Amino acid sequence: MTMKRPRGTADVTPGDIARWRYIEDIAREVCHLYGYGEIITPTMEDTELFRRTVGETTDIVEKEMYTFEDRSGRSLTLRPEGTAPTARMYLQENLYSVAQPVKLAYVGCPFFRYERPQAGRMREYHQFGVECFGSADAAVDAEVIALACDFLHRTGVDQLQLGVNSIGCPDCRNDYREALRDHFEPHLEQLCVDCQRRYEVNPLRLLDCKREECGDKAAGAPSMLQYLCGECAAHFAELREHLERFGLPHEVDQTLVRGLDYYTRTVFEITHHTLGAHDVVCGGGRYDGLVEVLGGDPTPAVGFGLGIERLLLILEEEEIELPSVPGLDCFIIYIGEDAKGAGLQLLQELRSEGISADTDYLERSVRAQMRFADRYPSRFAVLLGADELEAGVVTLRDMSDGSQQSVPRNELTAVLRDAVR
Repeated sequence: MTMKRPRGTADVTPGDIARWRYIEDIAREVCHLYGYGEIITPTMEDTELFRRTVGETTDIVEKEMYTFEDRSGRSLTLRPEGTAPTARMYLQENLYSVAQPVKLAYVGCPFFRYERPQAGRMREYHQFGVECFGSADAAVDAEVIALACDFLHRTGVDQLQLGVNSIGCPDCRNDYREALRDHFEPHLEQLCVDCQRRYEVNPLRLLDCKREECGDKAAGAPSMLQYLCGECAAHFAELREHLERFGLPHEVDQTLVRGLDYYTRTVFEITHHTLGAHDVVCGGGRYDGLVEVLGGDPTPAVGFGLGIERLLLILEEEEIELPSVPGLDCFIIYIGEDAKGAGLQLLQELRSEGISADTDYLERSVRAQMRFADRYPSRFAVLLGADELEAGVVTLRDMSDGSQQSVPRNELTAVLRDAVR
């Protein structure tokens, strides 16, 4: 039986990898501009980390986590999101003891959720994300949003829509929860089974349900903005002022709550029309209580996660030209066994000098080797046979125009270095 990759995963071939590296390079460049240092957290974490932070009533914890017991009986989970592991790192690695705020980023990290695979939604997916710990200033929220928008624009994406909202703090959310229950109570029997339970334990999740029948009942629900306390209202007003200063057009989306329980105050999403129903390419917000939930001191924080697969779909749909895999600097074509040995030695000499090079390992004819070098593609071909060995030279062929020149063997590296740089 032919083995196939697991459903909801994807292979990234050498022909595709240049697009991924291009996106990751832009992410690292933008993070450097904004002062965010790159991190890597483990692919798996203690299951309790996500149960305590993401929320027992979220779809992630209830339905989507890949959880297993290791050989010692410990419950581990493949990370479904990046914020909780970063907060755990912030505490465990004593990052709270260095100068604040601490700005962290992860680039191209894999995450795992058991979802129905479809365009832009995979069971293994990759994200670029940033997290900033230690400042409650709304200007930091605006900076995080600006970083995400800056990154997307640098990849070539435009026609983005930025939606923002505030879901307040735990104090001002209490009255809002009751207002939501009052709104949904007449429709309770028409809600899905999950939402009927959320009605009791976490009514904010009712606004995040993707089922059509539940979305219809959410229409006309009261807005959280009407229930914000003075401090939360002022924080949201400041955020919008900063977004205006940064030149970031945005809309207030009063139904925006995001799907994780740790969010407080600011929530935002960046969407693009090409993704259809699942149009969110980037989402995030503030989570001022998360570090405290994990046993640390109260620590304000804000961040986002941005899906790389979804971004690639947008770039493809918009026909934005991306870099292709670079070709070789040169391909060594040998004629005869003696030339093969000398060619292999030359191959490693060139590589040690930073010149990309390859050769034939299938005993092809000279003509076949030349065709292979052209398809690679290789910028130059180096021909080496008995005549060249005797004369101490090589024949250097420019594959773009077919021109050839004889080059002393000991000068080849310098000639190629000048030609390819």
